[in-house]
Amino acid sequence: ANVLSDLYAEGVEQCDFVLMLLAASRNMPTEERTICTKEMVRGFRDACIEAGTSVTGGQTVLNPWPIIGGVATAVVTKDEFVSSDGAQVGDVLVLTKPLGTQVAVNVHQWQHTNNNRHWLLCQEVITEEEAEDMMHAAVCSMARLNRNGARLMIKYQAHAATDVTGFGILGHAQNLSENQKEEVGFELHTLPLITGTKTVNDNVFNFRLSLGYSAETSGGLLVCLAADQAEGYIKELEELDGTPSWIVGRAVADPERKSKILEDCTFLEV
Repeated sequence: ANVLSDLYAEGVEQCDFVLMLLAASRNMPTEERTICTKEMVRGFRDACIEAGTSVTGGQTVLNPWPIIGGVATAVVTKDEFVSSDGAQVGDVLVLTKPLGTQVAVNVHQWQHTNNNRHWLLCQEVITEEEAEDMMHAAVCSMARLNRNGARLMIKYQAHAATDVTGFGILGHAQNLSENQKEEVGFELHTLPLITGTKTVNDNVFNFRLSLGYSAETSGGLLVCLAADQAEGYIKELEELDGTPSWIVGRAVADPERKSKILEDCTFLEV
């Protein structure tokens, strides 16, 4: 899902083929390595089937850690994708998935590590049920393809977009603003967060979630749309995916092309 999002962020809904990068862990016992590697490959292929594409090749290596990833390729005409440099002053920014996957996954790891000091601190601010709900929400979010969001980018005449992954929402917003033809910056006024993640971030370990730099895996699309197109995009995407999206920011005139989170930013627990 994370690999395919690189295409989806360009408004390209159809992937022609995927190359898989697979690293099997040489530090795992043979039986565990065999089982885990097969499951990783099965999950990767399942996502490709859901996306209507297939794995046609790639590379497999031995590595200290298990890794899976790849490259998604599509050949399209100029009217079949959204160039990532057309943001205009007055555009709004729509985010299609909540933030907080890094926090949720770490909480899950802490919870299942004996005598983990971070988990002991977590228990002071969240319950075990809340930790499980947090992880479930993160998994559902990460596994959901951004395909419908990509398809609607063309319909609602999106001006630019990026997926939100390893650099966090502000890091990707900054990369996007620097890439625009017009001198624009992005102001983020709302951050939707998986319920409980901000509490953990603020009280247990600072992942810089509130600052917009917490890494996301298979995060949502951050889409620049004309203000009169955004509500239609959000409504139709929720009808297709069954999940909400949010207007989280706006494009403003800025010769330095800076992106920032406003001081009075609203944090939504979702």
